[in-house]
Amino acid sequence: MYQYHILPNGLKIVFRRTASQVAYSGVYINVGSRDESPAEEGAAHFIEHSIFKGTEHRRAYHIQNRIDGVGGELNAFTTKEETCIYASSLAEHIERCIELFSDVLFHSVFPSHEIENEKDVVIEEINSYRDQPADLIYDEFEELVFKGHPLAHNILGSKRNVKSFTPDFLRSFLKTNYTPDRMVLAVVGNIAFARLVRIAEKHFGDLGPTSTKSVGQLCRQSDGKVPFSFFSKTVARHTHQVHLLLGCQAPHLFDERKVAFSLLNNIIGGPAMNSRLNVAVREKYGFCYTIESQFVPFTDTGLFYIYAGVDTDAAEHARDVIMREIARLSSEPLTAMQLNAAQRQYIGQMAITNDSAINEMQSIGKAYLNYDRVDTIDEMAADIRSLTAADIQSVADELLRPDSFSMLCYK
Repeated sequence: MYQYHILPNGLKIVFRRTASQVAYSGVYINVGSRDESPAEEGAAHFIEHSIFKGTEHRRAYHIQNRIDGVGGELNAFTTKEETCIYASSLAEHIERCIELFSDVLFHSVFPSHEIENEKDVVIEEINSYRDQPADLIYDEFEELVFKGHPLAHNILGSKRNVKSFTPDFLRSFLKTNYTPDRMVLAVVGNIAFARLVRIAEKHFGDLGPTSTKSVGQLCRQSDGKVPFSFFSKTVARHTHQVHLLLGCQAPHLFDERKVAFSLLNNIIGGPAMNSRLNVAVREKYGFCYTIESQFVPFTDTGLFYIYAGVDTDAAEHARDVIMREIARLSSEPLTAMQLNAAQRQYIGQMAITNDSAINEMQSIGKAYLNYDRVDTIDEMAADIRSLTAADIQSVADELLRPDSFSMLCYK
């Protein structure tokens, strides 16, 4: 189903051919905010913004028009562990996209006047984010739980750091961190694979250096166990509702318990209306409009969150109901019927998500970056079907103990 190739300089290519007129392409880079020193915090995100502001070959307008001009879309994002630049276009324009990826990733010049303008944009993004407590609470939780570790700091960085960035600093950070051996080119579209490889060789092949370390296994700044702090904190923010975030440590990307925990997360607070938290907190008591759980695995640790935006008078009751549902996972093992229903639902959700070609492109890019392989939907479904009720209960017993949760509350 998927085809692979690795260029001599370490750039990895993963591809699936479709019959669609539209192709989705992107470059996943194994660089995120956790790879920044304190003085660099915010650099990866700022570069994601500013690589479109001018290269040795193009000005900002020409970069924007390169994909927009043929009806395509160009975008990018940064996480704590990756940066991604991606595009949607007609399949006939795939080389245009790949050539532009190479240009902005390896030939950006960061013009001073453009950088100064972009600083204002990013600072306004920071201000906007701080005005959204439902988003901000996640960042503050991670700052507390990973205190003293690079995972703790905000992807956007601080206003002070952003103001300090210079073109020379940005060029140096880009040259040091954005190398082909830390990249995956992912494509889903109607193009011959041999032609895709030739295009990649043409625009990426003469770039270096090459690393001896496997993509996805690169050493991060801090070796050893990631610290995990426990706390219970309430912050007065005078919001119209209480924002409640409960969280605990979860499996990392390479933990064999990851599949079982993913299913468990979906049972607890996944997107379906029949998730346990939605039924218990929203449907039964009407305490909130939004309640959900998330499982976020990193290279060497993971986080499990439960977020709820609840009525002020119901906050304590809602927290008690949430913790009661967590405790039930250990005290009331899944029946065979419940397990089967949970497996069917989760497999269906994965298939629907992957039916979007842009989602698939991003999924396979990240998978190949981290695991040096991509599992098909059938392979992932087989892993989920192989889980037993005992597997689920074992993971719940190990990781979802009520005393393992930290809490942050905005009220």
